[in-house]
Amino acid sequence: MEHTGPLSGVRVVDLTAMVMGPYCTQILADMGADVVKIETPAGDNTRYISVGPEAAMAGVFVNVNRGKRSVVLDLRSEDGKTALRELIVDADVFIHSMRGAAITRLGFGYDEVAAINPSIVYTNCYGYGRRGPDANRTAYDDTIQAECGLPSVQEQLTGEAGYVGTIMADKIGGMTALYATMMALFHRERTGEGQEVEVGMFETMAAFMLVEHANGAMFDPPLGPAAYPRAISRNRKPYRTKDGHISALVYNDKQWTAFTEAVNPSWAGPEFATLAQRAAQIDTVYALLGDTFSERTTQEWLDLLWSLDIPAAPVNSLDDLFDNQHLDAVGFFQDVETPNGTVRFPGSPVWFSSTPGRIAGPAPRLGADTDDVLDEVRNRATAQAERNR
Repeated sequence: MEHTGPLSGVRVVDLTAMVMGPYCTQILADMGADVVKIETPAGDNTRYISVGPEAAMAGVFVNVNRGKRSVVLDLRSEDGKTALRELIVDADVFIHSMRGAAITRLGFGYDEVAAINPSIVYTNCYGYGRRGPDANRTAYDDTIQAECGLPSVQEQLTGEAGYVGTIMADKIGGMTALYATMMALFHRERTGEGQEVEVGMFETMAAFMLVEHANGAMFDPPLGPAAYPRAISRNRKPYRTKDGHISALVYNDKQWTAFTEAVNPSWAGPEFATLAQRAAQIDTVYALLGDTFSERTTQEWLDLLWSLDIPAAPVNSLDDLFDNQHLDAVGFFQDVETPNGTVRFPGSPVWFSSTPGRIAGPAPRLGADTDDVLDEVRNRATAQAERNR
């Protein structure tokens, strides 16, 4: 498997499962890292949770584990532990998503791994950080969404508590693990020093939710509750048009002036002239805009709003993304030949002028690379021993 991209030459030992950790290491693989995915004999649970072209190759697994190599090890056995120690010797990153007590019982906590390879970056992907009372609680995306306030925000929007329609906590946790790991690698490149990194999904989502929602609650004494009013307005939703829906944000004063001059709605008076005035009565503003948007078709509004440089978009379905002219033009989707035919992968959202990443290959069948990877490791060890004679 050829590895290109800014992380070419980086070796990752990946003991993560489900989505948070594998999404992090998927991006590392797309950017050129050699990611060796360690699986139990049963395999990662995501192999079995959605449709796929063959058993144990479900779509979710195939997407977040593309370009990796699968090695099956039974870490309850001494042979499995010995093989993992051999993999750690020349790895740059060790990343896992077990609870702290579990990885320690196996003998692969940070101290044990650093004793084998002192310069390694060791990343823990946890539900809750180890320093808190909830460290040993089981965590999944739904429960973390609940605990960080997302269903409560949805209740303010819709009148009923609900999860958002994507596994947001898992994916944001994965991206946080990615940037934390890269920061530690950058420090190591400067100093030679490895270190342990810890990423808690709950802490990550609490930070994410409070970016705007901390608001008045940040101050001492508080100046208001923790909430950003515009984001939780019941009228903040796609506007109904004559023939469908449109997303539009007539937000700053320049956009507001352009919109009201072009449309001339009867309700657009001086009480809405400034952003501060509109923010103070945001529900009313959204309701009035909603009445106005119902008067024309979606395409009529898009033509007008785009001509005025006002942010607007059609309301797409997920399937629409696979036939999107912008995504096609930037080469977002990448076709990869697999044993089951062509797979059209959603690609990387970032671009590099000198070291572009790419999808290095399909997701691996369970244990497909066990012999090859272990042979490589042992051959490198033999060659190093000969050089040291």
